[in-house]
Amino acid sequence: MIKGIIFDMDGVLVDTEYFYKTRRDDFLNKMGYTYPNNIDFTGSNEKAIWDTLVPNDEILREQLLQGYRAYRKLHPANYSKLLNPCVKSLFVELKKRNIKIGIASSSDRPSITLMINQTNITELVDCIVSGEDCKEHKPAPDIYQKALYDMSLTNETAFAVEDSTLGIIAAKMAGLKVYALKPSHVQNIDQSQATAIINSLDEILNFI
Repeated sequence: MIKGIIFDMDGVLVDTEYFYKTRRDDFLNKMGYTYPNNIDFTGSNEKAIWDTLVPNDEILREQLLQGYRAYRKLHPANYSKLLNPCVKSLFVELKKRNIKIGIASSSDRPSITLMINQTNITELVDCIVSGEDCKEHKPAPDIYQKALYDMSLTNETAFAVEDSTLGIIAAKMAGLKVYALKPSHVQNIDQSQATAIINSLDEILNFI
């Protein structure tokens, strides 16, 4: 019996992956820095992203990272506009069924907190786990293992909803079934390891 669902945030609850890429590219273009444009950072974390963007120059990497953090503050995500339209009604229905709702995201905790506050879903969410809370990032299973522990669930009484290859692997390594939301922008994400691929979040009600 399913007692809880653990959702990734970016690309699942909020359509932010394209926004993040565009914002990062705008900053790097302003700085005159170029990199191969075919790299998929979906589901990745900040350190891994910048290690890949600037692989061989630690000083330049740190300069660009700090510059981007400042740029990001000036160009914040408007989560209320990026929220998946299914989220609120889905979460309300899950609470009616006494199903716990968790968020396990590689994003930092302030960003997750800002998202749930801006979208007015704070009272519907039972647990938040950030990549910052774990020693290892996705695709390691740590973030999902912690979410299960914090929600007093097992991998048999919960499942995950993801979009990225890294997230799908992380959830599977934690022993969870994982349903992959088909991406709205990026078309080359490998979701083949998911239990099933869904076109809309409300389809997960079929798996409870």
